[in-house]
Amino acid sequence: MENKIQIKKLEEKQVAFVSFIGNYIGNSEVFKNLFNKLFKWAGPKGLISSNTTFLASYQDDPKTTPPEELKLDLCMTIPSDIEVEGEIEKKILPGGKYVTMHAELTGPEEYGPAWEKVVKWMIENNEEIDMSRPSYEIYLNNPEEHPQKHHIVEICMSAKEK
Repeated sequence: MENKIQIKKLEEKQVAFVSFIGNYIGNSEVFKNLFNKLFKWAGPKGLISSNTTFLASYQDDPKTTPPEELKLDLCMTIPSDIEVEGEIEKKILPGGKYVTMHAELTGPEEYGPAWEKVVKWMIENNEEIDMSRPSYEIYLNNPEEHPQKHHIVEICMSAKEK
């Protein structure tokens, strides 16, 4: 796992998304099902390209929100004129100040420790989490296509402007 942590200004993103409410922590099936729903919708429309960004958006703090109430939005960037239907919704993910860490994880069990590393860095560097905006995982590869099945991600924790 790489440890390059930095502060970045992220642009807002127009996304299509599918939501899940419940305990997703450590449950790769939840993510697989959500990805499948997005792919099934976006694939036939030709919306998946090398410019498409896939990300998970989290609004809740798993330390204070009961597991059955956690909300996850699995998102993909789309042009603003795209219409959505059924379970697929669209919104604008806000931009702003984020503490980010690029990481190569050997498996799903490493996501929690990666987030904890970002939170620890924020505490040590006097950065405050901004719970008014979601935090993200930006997926930079498909683990199934990686020789060792690694997950290459960018963890993006929303930080308060000072």
